[in-house]
Order: sequence, then structure tokens, then C-alpha cells
Amino acid sequence: MQLPLEIAFRGLDRSDAIEASIRRRAEQLNRFFGRIMACRVVVEAPHQHQRKGRIYHVRIDLTVPGEELVVRRDPPQHAPHEDVYLAIHDAFHAARRQLQDYVRRQRGQVKSRSGPPHGWVVELLKEDGYGFLETMDGWEYYFHRNSVLHDDFDRRKEMLEWRKERIALHDALHQR
Repeated sequence: MQLPLEIAFRGLDRSDAIEASIRRRAEQLNRFFGRIMACRVVVEAPHQHQRKGRIYHVRIDLTVPGEELVVRRDPPQHAPHEDVYLAIHDAFHAARRQLQDYVRRQRGQVKSRSGPPHGWVVELLKEDGYGFLETMDGWEYYFHRNSVLHDDFDRRKEMLEWRKERIALHDALHQR
């Protein structure tokens, strides 16, 4: 499918070479993720500095299913670009990173924060000074009297809910 691509120039004249560079990089993005619905690129040279040459700004708007990804490569936030091709390269590099993040989110490959694991004491051998915890997913963990905070080992009763933050997981904590 042909990628719908709009290219705009502000503060500088249209250039076939710049446009060809943008088209080539947009096609690379389209090969990476073929469901890009639209791509708008604005190359801007807002003003000329006395000590430096022209500084270029590049903005890329990618429309993908359910989202719009926006990349702005402005000199105040990023290194200023006196070379328009370097500014385009950096902007498309950032667009590819955003597109990769989008693809990971769509595939469900983003790590989720599920909070600390919960479990319960399944065996407590007070005389020997150790016990076993079972987590919600069925794993059992060994713990020693010394790995329980606040000398709370003797006060623990079976089937108490626990959180890993409350148990100092020293070297004595091993998977059984």
C-alpha cells in the first residue's frame, strides 16, 4: 500500500533532494509497520542566527490505528541542527522508536505493574527457625527466622497474608 505522505516546508524553499530524503525515510517506516494511515512531515527554518547558520526544526505526525504519534525535534529540547539532513535523520529515528513502542503496546509486550506478590505461610517450623510461603501462582519459598523483619517470626501464625516488602529477603530465601 502506498503511504499517504504530506511534506511541508516553512521558512525555506522546497527542495527535491530534501523531499527525496523524507520520502525514503517514510518508506522505511512503512516497511517496518505497514499500517501507517498517514504521515505528515514539516521542515522548518524559523530564523537565522548571527553566530550559527540556519537551525532546522522537523515535526513528524504519524497516524496509526487508534493513535497519533508526534515527533518534534526542536533545538531547545534537543541538539540544534544546522544540517537539514541530520535534523530529518534524528526526527525519523525518534519516530521509529515511537512506532516500535506503539507496536509493543499493541502486541501486549509492555511490562505491567502488578504489585507485590501475595501468598501465605504453608509450613512454619518454629523449633527449627524456618518456614515455607506459597504464592498465588503456586510457587513455594523458603524463609529463615533471620529474614523476617522486626523479630516477628515467633508471632507469625499459619495462613497469614504477607508481602515481600515486609520480609527481608536475604540469602536464606530460596525456592524449594
